[in-house]
Amino acid sequence: MITVNVLYPATEGAKFDMNYYLTSHIPMVKRVLGNALKGCVVEEGIGGGAPGTKAAYSVMCHLRFDSVEAFQAAFGPHAAQIQNDIANYSSVQPVIQISDVKLS
Repeated sequence: MITVNVLYPATEGAKFDMNYYLTSHIPMVKRVLGNALKGCVVEEGIGGGAPGTKAAYSVMCHLRFDSVEAFQAAFGPHAAQIQNDIANYSSVQPVIQISDVKLS
């Protein structure tokens, strides 16, 4: 199992439309990725590790797939559609990291 982490840096002055993200973008992502997508978690950063510090990421989305190959096969045909929608809700480009799940 892998997780594709989509991390939106908490950049000063950045815009992020959480309503659009949750009601339009994520449902579209789920629809186009289909059964290859095994799980989706969206988190909003509310603070850093120390009291009173800011979160490093304003929003994080974690997408689960059986393998890198399963992710690539599902994402590839829809990459442009998914990536072109970012401008509708965020003024910053996300950081993407693929992780191998060791414990869940």
